[in-house]
Amino acid sequence: MRADLVAALALALAALALLLLAALVLAKLAAARRSERTLAHALDERAQRSAALAAATAAARRSDAVANAAEKAPKLARASGLKALVERFAHTGIRWLDTPFGRQLVALEDRRMLEQCGFVDTRARGLFLIARMGCAACLPLLAGMLARGQVDGRQYFAVVICALIIGFMLPKFFIQRRAATRRRGVVDELPMLVDLLRLLQGVGLSIDQSLQVMVGDFRGVLPVLSSELEIAQRQFATGRTREQSLQRLATSYGNEDLRAIVRLLVQVDRHGGAVQEPLKQFGERLRETRRAMLRERIGRLAVKMTGVMIMTLLPALLIVTAGPGVLSITHSLGAAKR
Repeated sequence: MRADLVAALALALAALALLLLAALVLAKLAAARRSERTLAHALDERAQRSAALAAATAAARRSDAVANAAEKAPKLARASGLKALVERFAHTGIRWLDTPFGRQLVALEDRRMLEQCGFVDTRARGLFLIARMGCAACLPLLAGMLARGQVDGRQYFAVVICALIIGFMLPKFFIQRRAATRRRGVVDELPMLVDLLRLLQGVGLSIDQSLQVMVGDFRGVLPVLSSELEIAQRQFATGRTREQSLQRLATSYGNEDLRAIVRLLVQVDRHGGAVQEPLKQFGERLRETRRAMLRERIGRLAVKMTGVMIMTLLPALLIVTAGPGVLSITHSLGAAKR
């Protein structure tokens, strides 16, 4: 009996030691994740400050502050007050992001869609959290005020609940639509990106120079990818490596072709080498894929147009072709009766 007790005590101590080790490992992992989030937030804020400082400097150079100071003072005061209010909301949302409540409001799917929309910093996620809370609070109040006196108790409660659900989901609907539009834009712009990259590499520019040219001079033809490359270049300028700055572009949109382009850019930036021939072959493959996709769309469109033609053209065709015969038979039957 004493031996069994000793063995049980030893097993209990071993289990306690394993639990302590597991708790220590989990604490280290949590600390590493917090450090990573803090570093990413600091880099994003530094990039935003750099971009804001550059934009402010350019605006200051272009504007004539002496002539328009008195006229623009009230507008600037209102703009600064609104900006301060937005920043206060953003900081409040950032503080709530890592709480269980914040993780429920801004889930991983929502964060991925925000990245697809081009909102990559924690400030945008904080504003999204505040927007969901604000819409979920304001829309039921508005619906309740409008429905008061118009419906009875149960219907009033149903209207408020529906308004609460719609208000909570309204910001998500907005970012879903924007993310879907940008995903389609990435697919459409990818062949142009490959051709421009091959052209710029062919004239002797480096990867960094090629990306800067595409960001600065080809924003009209690459509205989505140029903004994404601008974010990557800003992160690269603030201290991240080329692979780290392009990693979000490779993983956010779930596009295998875009992921292959990012791997090629990282490889060329790290090891060098000629990329014109691989880019040419890759561009031809993208164009073939796009032709096949367009043929598939045309086939689906023909099937859809069949129903439209049956509903619209067939009645008119029957009237034109069978109408005279029907009229003649009607007149003949009328004459026979007389």
